[in-house]
Amino acid sequence: MIKGITVELEVLTKVDTNPFGEASYNKSTTYVSNVLVTPVTNEDIVNELTLSGKKIAYQLAIPKGDTHEWRDREVSFFGETFRTFGAIEQGIEANIPLAWNKKVKVERIE
Repeated sequence: MIKGITVELEVLTKVDTNPFGEASYNKSTTYVSNVLVTPVTNEDIVNELTLSGKKIAYQLAIPKGDTHEWRDREVSFFGETFRTFGAIEQGIEANIPLAWNKKVKVERIE
């Protein structure tokens, strides 16, 4: 049986807006379990670097039913910190047989 790991995800909660209309956020973390972490190929790395200028480190598969915001967030696993980037790919839950229906790319924060 395929099983993911628990990752630490940055959560931003809007707390205020300054007179210039810029929002301020409170940062906290939450744990998301059963996230698949998949390595990427050298071809994926070169293609993503060429297209977006980002060096992809892993691709995460997000479990069905997860409602967290994954766009441009810090994620920690394997003792390292990463940042998500790019569009979040999502499939139709009912048409996907396994427990994951979203994918997001991450780059290593150095």
